[in-house]
Amino acid sequence: MRHVELNIESIEQSLNAWSPAQAGAGVVALLPEAEKDRLPILQSACRQRGLALAGGIFPALVDDGHFLTHGAWLLCFDRMPPHFLVPSLNADGHAVGTIVAAVRESLKAEATGAAKPTLFLFFDSMVPNIASILDGLYLELANRFEYGGVNAGSETFQPMPCLFDETQVVGDGVLGLLLPGSMSPLLEHGFLQPPHAMSATSTEGNRIAMIDWRPAFDVYQEIIKAQYGIDLTRENFYEYAVHFPFGIVRANSEVVVRIPVAVTDDGSLFCVGEIPENAMLVLLEAPKAGANGCVARLSGRLGEVHGSQQGAQLVTFYCAGRRMHLGSDAEQELAELQADTGVARMAGALSLGEIGSTVRWGYPMFHNATLVCSPWPMR
Repeated sequence: MRHVELNIESIEQSLNAWSPAQAGAGVVALLPEAEKDRLPILQSACRQRGLALAGGIFPALVDDGHFLTHGAWLLCFDRMPPHFLVPSLNADGHAVGTIVAAVRESLKAEATGAAKPTLFLFFDSMVPNIASILDGLYLELANRFEYGGVNAGSETFQPMPCLFDETQVVGDGVLGLLLPGSMSPLLEHGFLQPPHAMSATSTEGNRIAMIDWRPAFDVYQEIIKAQYGIDLTRENFYEYAVHFPFGIVRANSEVVVRIPVAVTDDGSLFCVGEIPENAMLVLLEAPKAGANGCVARLSGRLGEVHGSQQGAQLVTFYCAGRRMHLGSDAEQELAELQADTGVARMAGALSLGEIGSTVRWGYPMFHNATLVCSPWPMR
């Protein structure tokens, strides 16, 4: 893990210090949105050295217990893992088939007899049907992989090319990496499921039109007023919605968080992520930093699955909606995670949606408001 400033001197110094001894090396890079115009400097440096490059642009970076908006993280591989970059994912209506073909082609470059690899996906956050794509991928690929991933892009949710390799930067696409099984990510959110459930009786993509056959915003207003005493209006909607997301209750009792981000004139609610029609919904209250055993559970699962992380390195993605809810306490939660795991370094980014499961060997789903952690081998 190397944090560099995006100028030629800093990049060259970092790459010289690494100096991989064999061909086929490469870099996975994480950039903050504020530095997006400096990406060509990194691309040029990697091309000149014959290094593969893949990565994403995010609202901010994670550096131990802090968020940064300058520089870049370089995650260096002495042998770059198989990877693919697919732009304009929904252009031909065959997103799942396109990704499956790319995965199978990448598998040809995987070492024979290797342990189950991790399929880690970086989506552009503007792709509207990520949850459906994940369903289709699992139907095709099943448990051949561990699954994980995050969304890149702008926290303004305006279109922006945000996925790249050494020659291009694209939008509306996906970057896939076949990482070693030893880097399989773990995910937690710490939300508690309340007893009262509702039905999303009319939905389309990430839009909830009706809840229990009534306009979604009307129901949302009433429950927030009854349970929390808050008079929610269209004017203060964005101020409160991040603190009171919906949860989709899955058959295995897992709760998948969906943060509402807009209300329309007809009373529909738009969320970050799709909501299946007739899904069972609960109204959640976003927890305080580290509440409900979130950090302790994530730390414990990392130890159970990957062994002690004391003195190790951890790649950590932190949901932008979670940071918006917690404010300055988000950095406190990162610090607690670092202390609880005992890792020497945490590097990562602020994400706009996360992919994985809160249970081991679980079905990969699209989440909001989570932390995603993956062990990083020492260099």
